[in-house]
Amino acid sequence: MRTISLVTVAVSVFVGLCSILAFFKRTEILELAAKGPILAHFIPADTIANVNTQHHKSTEGNTSQTSTMAAVNTTTKLLPRLIRQSFLAIEQSEGAGARVRRSIGTPKLRNFSPFLMLDHFSVSPGAGFPDHPHRGQETITYLLQGGMEHEDFAGNRGRLGPGDLQFMTAGRGIVHAEMPLQNEDGSPNVGLQLWVDLPKHLKACEPRYRDLRADEVPVAEADGGRVKVKVISGQSHGVDSVKDLAYTPVWLLDVEVAPGGRIVQPIPEGWNAFAYTLDGEVLFGEAGSQRAVGPFHNVVFETEGQAVHAAVDEGAEKSARFVLIAGTPLDQKVVQYGPFVLTSQEEVYQAFMDYQTHSNGFERANGWESEIGKTMVH
Repeated sequence: MRTISLVTVAVSVFVGLCSILAFFKRTEILELAAKGPILAHFIPADTIANVNTQHHKSTEGNTSQTSTMAAVNTTTKLLPRLIRQSFLAIEQSEGAGARVRRSIGTPKLRNFSPFLMLDHFSVSPGAGFPDHPHRGQETITYLLQGGMEHEDFAGNRGRLGPGDLQFMTAGRGIVHAEMPLQNEDGSPNVGLQLWVDLPKHLKACEPRYRDLRADEVPVAEADGGRVKVKVISGQSHGVDSVKDLAYTPVWLLDVEVAPGGRIVQPIPEGWNAFAYTLDGEVLFGEAGSQRAVGPFHNVVFETEGQAVHAAVDEGAEKSARFVLIAGTPLDQKVVQYGPFVLTSQEEVYQAFMDYQTHSNGFERANGWESEIGKTMVH
């Protein structure tokens, strides 16, 4: 009789629990079972273990939706690119009265395909880059401070302000001038100019321009807002840039990291990549093997690896800023003499001849002088 009573009680309890659990979803029932010893007797152990795993993943998923940092943590699993070399860009004279820090196109880093030259320029009023030719490459000019004007022999003319960019394809030939604005406070005009090689089959293409205004550049954020990325060209943290800026595929990202911030930026596989530091101290690499790099350094990364890791120390006095640039290598010879970049010595000789005789792309250079070039102080 006692046994029957116990069975009756157990059955009653079970029925009652089932009635209560009818109001819950299956996942909620399993989660209760995973937490409570009573329900655990009625549900197989492997099912409870499975829901524990699912609950953990669900929690992680919810967190990633509300916190950018979770996405960054996922990204940190990407294999880091190691630093091949890092060096200070020494300031030197260039053009007429301009000062530049050249880090690509020097004995330390020559023809890092597809990149031919990187200048961090500072041009005071009265100085500049008067009329000069180009053939065989593209130039990307990124103005950081002040203003610059440009004018060419085809009648194209424009002005860049802070944060603006110009993508110029020289192609078969162009002659132009790049001159600084006269700032009221007398401050210099500062920016970056990157030369990018053109594939051999495009070196004879028609010249073209593509201006990109500061307000056209989308901005990505990471690490809870402690990292801001101007996505000039390429992709960063789900944000895509404006398309069709240059013929040669290049990524250009302007990255600012606040103290305590960190970023893991994926880079296309097989592309060459480097960073140029503008301000503050950046820690490149994974935690435990980071290298501190100050301003005006070029940091060249190995081709192996999936992403560039960068951070700023929690105790840093200010944010750090750098540009991260990557591009697809071109499998071709580079023969460069000044502004002419071809694939053979004969083509370079031909470029000189065409420029001097105003032919094969340089016809409009005959007798042409820019108006902005006349502002040069002699």
